[in-house]
Amino acid sequence: MTDIEQLVNRYVAVWNEPDPGVREKEVAALWAPDAVQYLEERTFSGQAELTVRVAEAYEQFVRDGGFEFRCAGDAVGHHDLVRFSVYMVPAAGGPVAWTGFIVLRLDGAGQVLADHQFAEAPAPAVATGANPGTRAAVEEFLRRIGGPDVDRLVELYAPEVDWSVSWPVAEHPLVDWIRPRATRAEVADHFRVFRSVCPPDKGRVRVDRMLFDGDNAVLFGRSDQLVARTGRRFDMAFALHLTVSGGLITRYHVYEDSLAVVEAFGG
Repeated sequence: MTDIEQLVNRYVAVWNEPDPGVREKEVAALWAPDAVQYLEERTFSGQAELTVRVAEAYEQFVRDGGFEFRCAGDAVGHHDLVRFSVYMVPAAGGPVAWTGFIVLRLDGAGQVLADHQFAEAPAPAVATGANPGTRAAVEEFLRRIGGPDVDRLVELYAPEVDWSVSWPVAEHPLVDWIRPRATRAEVADHFRVFRSVCPPDKGRVRVDRMLFDGDNAVLFGRSDQLVARTGRRFDMAFALHLTVSGGLITRYHVYEDSLAVVEAFGG
């Protein structure tokens, strides 16, 4: 992940953190001593006020409300500014209850000096025909795919999956993960093989846009990966079509630049 993605993940995680001691340490690490958070109706100045602010939000929305905060995967940086979106969703699954648009200004040490939070209506796709369970499943998929636990990731897949990667061949002699897949176990093998060939700490995946229509979602983004055994990288745009049924992913179709991948493998 980039430094920006790490910062945003830590920022979102602190609002879900149940341990008061950990929350206090994270507030001190994330926000500068003289930081100010600006809401539409009030402000919070300094780490002491921010610690209370985060604790109250956790107690109201996470502990008592049953919600959790999640990254939208849209973080971008520009000089000393970072902007991104945050969703508040039921931890047990359901539609987005609140969307926050966050703009941070950082100091030279990478701590937050100014934190502007704008409350927005839930994303239009949720309000205009998308199945709320689809969006919740996709957001959970994005959260888990960035983690180290493949078994936990593949829990989101149905026992049988309509799997397709847009390559001209079903199997490729150089690219280890290009194999037919149809079951949850085979999906797990795909992700394990991919991570063994392209180290997660050397790569980056960015989701720029998500479109929803009923049980279907299409994600557009870029993937920049290092092939460990050749030392070459591939950087490509991709589209990912997911279908969710009963809260599980039943279709996984990827459209990507196979030529860029093969060249990075030395083909």
